[in-house]
Amino acid sequence: MTDKNLEQALDILKDRGIRITPQRKVILEYLVTQHNHPSVEQIFNGIKDGSVGLGIATVYNTLQILVAQKLVIELSNGDDGKMRYDYFGIPHYHAICLNCGKITDIFTELTFHEAEREAEQKSGYLIESTHVETHGYCPECQIKLGLTKINK
Repeated sequence: MTDKNLEQALDILKDRGIRITPQRKVILEYLVTQHNHPSVEQIFNGIKDGSVGLGIATVYNTLQILVAQKLVIELSNGDDGKMRYDYFGIPHYHAICLNCGKITDIFTELTFHEAEREAEQKSGYLIESTHVETHGYCPECQIKLGLTKINK
């Protein structure tokens, strides 16, 4: 499935007139295959030893292009203050732990398109994108902090 996702994302960029450089391809491939919501530094360190010449500025610039094209989203992680990035070819939302900052992808049958249409109808806005985050405590932190649903 990841090869198909990568090819679809590359086709979208080509269709929009964005040149596919080896650096852009390897960064996009990293994001499609890694589900760890990496920071710029993690992306750079994860692919810098590859065959393409890559500087950290190239990673920053490529991420901005991918975000502008809505193939990648930025996530603010309160744990370390660094921006995180996530391939968003398959719409999903995120659960973010308030204690450790862990980000978990949540895939659901709920459609973002229906929510966007309803938001447009009720607000008059022209919705460009939807990103949903929920905040709470991951299972590990619930145990560590002694939290239960009754405590809330």
